[in-house]
Amino acid sequence: MPSSVINNYKYFPETEILRIIYQSGAVYDYLKVPQETFDRFKTVQSKGRFLNYVIKPKFKYTKIK
Repeated sequence: MPSSVINNYKYFPETEILRIIYQSGAVYDYLKVPQETFDRFKTVQSKGRFLNYVIKPKFKYTKIK
């Protein structure tokens, strides 16, 4: 199911970076996200909710664009 918040995402396992491309065009890298957390993220029905309640409060981020 498409997300109203997230346009796309990519995970870089070697650096544990989760890159989120928002519908707005903004791009953020969430740092030190373990593979297990990313695996859960991939399977949830609401990626936006998971992002807001699990990833954002726990992991530091950098705005790329």
